[in-house]
Amino acid sequence: MADVLDYKCPFCGGKMEFDTALQKMKCPYCDSTLEMSEMEGKDAVLDTDASASDDSAHAGPTQDSIDFDIENGASWTDAQGMAVFTCNSCGGEIISDENTVATACPFCGNPVVLTSRVSGMLKPEYVIPFKLDKAAAKKRLADYVKSKRFAPGAFRSENKLEEIKGIYVPYWLFDSDVDAAATFAATRVRHWSDSKFDYTETSFYDISRAGSMRFENIPVDGSTKMPDDLMESIEPFNFGDAVDFQTAYLSGFLADKYDVSKEASLPRATERLKVSTGEALRSTVQGYATVTEKSSFVNTRNGRSKYALYPVWLLNTSYRGKKYTFAMNGQTGKLIGDLPASPGKLAALFGSVTAGVTAAAFLIGLMIGFF
Repeated sequence: MADVLDYKCPFCGGKMEFDTALQKMKCPYCDSTLEMSEMEGKDAVLDTDASASDDSAHAGPTQDSIDFDIENGASWTDAQGMAVFTCNSCGGEIISDENTVATACPFCGNPVVLTSRVSGMLKPEYVIPFKLDKAAAKKRLADYVKSKRFAPGAFRSENKLEEIKGIYVPYWLFDSDVDAAATFAATRVRHWSDSKFDYTETSFYDISRAGSMRFENIPVDGSTKMPDDLMESIEPFNFGDAVDFQTAYLSGFLADKYDVSKEASLPRATERLKVSTGEALRSTVQGYATVTEKSSFVNTRNGRSKYALYPVWLLNTSYRGKKYTFAMNGQTGKLIGDLPASPGKLAALFGSVTAGVTAAAFLIGLMIGFF
């Protein structure tokens, strides 16, 4: 089986990449385009010899049943370390780590897919194609910085965008039916007055809720390279845009295979499921002054898992010697990241708050005769 898969324009021989605006393959040299359906034959190589991938022996089936009550799991990575592949276009060496799926030749820029990382059991079932391109990511970052009140003014002009890359991040997606129940303590408060007194009446209630629900496509980031909190912050992804996996969608982008197993991802999926279930039951308890959960029970059944790749833009910028990383959802444009805070703007805010408190204290003092 070929180790390196690339995409040549059938008209001029140039490299073809996935165009986010057209949602087609496009040649930047002759502007020819191809429908994604015309690229399906490229992936026949992925299924010709599933056993040829050493990784396949370690990865279980993706659509099998799962138990959401799992307590612990262990992450797994293969033992290949760094690997060397040969570019089909120029013969140059492409060096990658053990999880790289899609990259580009460092010599000629030819986009390639390393087929052993997406063959057999390692082949994703779905991919959400990039909807937004690099220009959109840059603009979104600029708008994000402008919207932050306390970011230093100089940051907008002095920060340098050192790196921007579109990467398909591996995700485990979990489905489950849920039977759940919860009890809540709630209160209602009533106030009234007569000619002599003001009255307050507090009524106490015990409330029970129970029901069944279905969760689909609970996402858990399957890459140790990506901080979970950062990836969860750019959710949600709309799975309605997902399509059957094709390697052609990766052309022009980076991609990694998972290095966190499905089993190791289950505890996070289970926690997210339980929180969402509790919120769903809590949302039905309305019309009370206070609501406190007393107990809850969650039972899962018919658990299933899927393996997919989701689009993410990573932007690295520097300002006065410090690096700042931003992540943007390549489908929706939602962006998150840390910004430096201007000491001057924070001081001005603190000063205005202090002045406001002082003025209020002075007025109160006048009213009670302190001044």
